[in-house]
Amino acid sequence: MPSQDNHNLNRPLLHSSSEEEDEAAYDASEKVLIIGVDEEADGSSSAAAGETPPFSWKKLWLFTGPGFLMSIAFLDPGNLEGDLQAGAIAGYSLLWLLMWATAMGLLVQLLSARLGVATGRHLSELCREEYPRWASVLLWVMAELALIGADIQEVIGSAIALKILSNGFLPLWSGVIITALDCFIFLFLENYGVRKLEAVFAVLIATMALSFAWMFGEAKPSGTELLLGVLIPKLSSKTIKQAVGVVGCIIMPHNVFLHSALVQSREIDHHKKGRVQEALNYYSIESTLALVLSFIINLFVTTVFAKGFYGTEMANSIGLVNAGQYLQEKYGGGLFPILYIWAIGLLAAGQSSTITGTYAGQFIMGGFLNLRLKKWLRALITRSFAIVPTMAVALIFDTSEETLDVLNEWLNVLQSIQIPFALIPLLYLVSKEQIMGSFKIGRVLKTVAWIVAALVILINGYLLLDFFSSEVNGVFFATVVCALTTAYIAFIVYLIIRGISFSSWSGLLQSKRITDTGN
Repeated sequence: MPSQDNHNLNRPLLHSSSEEEDEAAYDASEKVLIIGVDEEADGSSSAAAGETPPFSWKKLWLFTGPGFLMSIAFLDPGNLEGDLQAGAIAGYSLLWLLMWATAMGLLVQLLSARLGVATGRHLSELCREEYPRWASVLLWVMAELALIGADIQEVIGSAIALKILSNGFLPLWSGVIITALDCFIFLFLENYGVRKLEAVFAVLIATMALSFAWMFGEAKPSGTELLLGVLIPKLSSKTIKQAVGVVGCIIMPHNVFLHSALVQSREIDHHKKGRVQEALNYYSIESTLALVLSFIINLFVTTVFAKGFYGTEMANSIGLVNAGQYLQEKYGGGLFPILYIWAIGLLAAGQSSTITGTYAGQFIMGGFLNLRLKKWLRALITRSFAIVPTMAVALIFDTSEETLDVLNEWLNVLQSIQIPFALIPLLYLVSKEQIMGSFKIGRVLKTVAWIVAALVILINGYLLLDFFSSEVNGVFFATVVCALTTAYIAFIVYLIIRGISFSSWSGLLQSKRITDTGN
């Protein structure tokens, strides 16, 4: 018979009374109750003995929501710009990479969900507790910078869409204001319950799917070339930059933090291992379905621009700002002008991603700083971080498409820099038995996850090296960049060594525990 101490090691971390006073992703009254549909009301079921209940379609429906909110980050304006440029410059040849990049993103998001479900806490909270104060503050700053960069792209994307739909009547700066106000309107819907808000996101995702599917039907891409592009890996030196962009924009740092919090919107019994495993199973299914849908939508956008602009002189000049006009010139008006179809899809992408960005900002700030603020106040602070610089961007770059594209490249670089500071803590924490209990990842999954993380970090490293080698001019600027790069690499090395060191000590302690038990 195993001892009580050993039995406790197989259970996820439970809240203490002091922890319950800390900042939480959701209050108890806000959570969706998972009412058992396959058991007696008194709870006397196989799950009480630690077994996972059988599959239930009703329960899958109750768990459906967080994965689709998470998938918004795979469909934001930055991703759409990466899609259209990959299609215009590389044709169908990078569709296979889009598919595998989405699969890598799914793995990372499933680990984030696993952390949130097994511990009942989200990533930023655990980073605050597990790292020294100086390290957790640095991680918070990096997460905020990544969020600001993503938010600027998302708000500008919405503003571009509003400018198109108003026939140029609304300048970018006014679109920025409207987008900021819309975000608070949607946050107001949260007062009516998590499920209502998730329904709004479902409508926005459906709007994107219908808009880009309509474009796909108008363009009539080659089915054979599309299939070959998905199944046959192909990469050339001319398309390496687009390939790096496809992978780089899939994993968003703030989204890793967000998903670990979103899964806590469901009330489950953490005292029963079977209930925790059940939640993980349903979240895995709904997250996979959500990212399959996001892949299809991204595929629509890529193939439309591959069919219309691959091999043309204008391929290298297409960006988010002028994409609608190029589509209009290529495919004409039709029953409903394709320019407006594009703008509707872009607006849905921008609006939905700005809202999820606000959510992520609340969780990141609340978790790292342990702030017990009202949600509207946290939303105001979070939005201010992004809206103020976005307004400046809109006023400065409103009349220059070329400089706006350059700014977008800088924002992509800013987010690429932050990726290790979300991935490494996630892999460290999800491997830690003291936090995850029996739900820590095994050796095989851990190896695969670290390989994926290394690939993503190296690919983004290539992007950074290529970008700074062409942008950095002057001895002073080069010296500053070199110093910052050294500090950046040193912090990454610290995070990796801390994770490896802990894993080694954990293995030694586990071996000693087994030996002592045998004696």
